[in-house]
Amino acid sequence: LEREKGITIQSAATYCTWGDNHVNIIDTPGHVDFTVEVERALRVLDGAVLVLCGVSGVQSQSITVDRQMKRYNVPRLAFINKLDRQGSNPTKVISDLRSKLR
Repeated sequence: LEREKGITIQSAATYCTWGDNHVNIIDTPGHVDFTVEVERALRVLDGAVLVLCGVSGVQSQSITVDRQMKRYNVPRLAFINKLDRQGSNPTKVISDLRSKLR
């Protein structure tokens, strides 16, 4: 179902090394039905990447996850994905980031 829909429906974890650092990577679901799972993962993070769709931009769940990250003082950066898709508008996504995620 995850591949068919192109969404994450359960958390997955992996790791990599970067120089002398061990980096744990946790991919959490972005769908509203999995808010509790996202919150559980945020409690153990040193930092996060908020992945946004270049077509859909900042959605209500993006705002919810950003609020959760603020609650747990998780440093974060945004990454705009799917820029190769028709209708993508990175300028609008960046504008929405600045206005909706403060």
